[in-house]
Amino acid sequence: MSQGQRIVAMDTTGEFGSIALVEDGEVVEEVALVSTDGFGRVLFSSIAELMERHGWRFDQVAGFAAGSGPGSFTGVRVGLAAAKGMAESAGVQAAAVSNLKAMASFGTADWRAPFFDARRDEIFGALYDSGLAEVGTSTAQTLPDWLAGLPAEAELLTPNPASYLEALGGRSVTATPRALAGVIGRLALTELQDPVALDANYVRRNDAKLNWKDEG
Repeated sequence: MSQGQRIVAMDTTGEFGSIALVEDGEVVEEVALVSTDGFGRVLFSSIAELMERHGWRFDQVAGFAAGSGPGSFTGVRVGLAAAKGMAESAGVQAAAVSNLKAMASFGTADWRAPFFDARRDEIFGALYDSGLAEVGTSTAQTLPDWLAGLPAEAELLTPNPASYLEALGGRSVTATPRALAGVIGRLALTELQDPVALDANYVRRNDAKLNWKDEG
């Protein structure tokens, strides 16, 4: 049996991490990761165990993908460094996929507005069309200010709708899964590039200078 195009994907950008194997656009398996000490200590061993379970070898992988943020600065950095390092070692391509874009893929409307908690009374948010092309740029701002700039018909998407019921004033919202590695792997098929070119989507660039407790 011939093998298809295989992608190893990971998301370490927030409190809830995940890894996944994707073959020809289909998720073979997705595994949630939890580590109170950060994902750096468990990421490589978890990926190796997952690949071994399905008989995947590193020389059979077409590329590696990681969530590019926004999220925890340290978490974003861990995932991108891992994807870049493994891709360079294997001599293959890699992809950095925005977590907001991954969330938008679960929508069904022409305009999709994914968002999630960014701390400091702000949210990370973005606007995408039905083809998952970003309209404008990702942002970090208060929820009311962000909502005011969206098209009225935009579909809201977030992993924790219950936290925003009052703030949204009854406006409907689509729940997205916390585990995003699978969809990151699927989206990576069209975003693979030279690992050297991988870039993060921090949104708030000064996060690198802040002493955040790492949620990854």
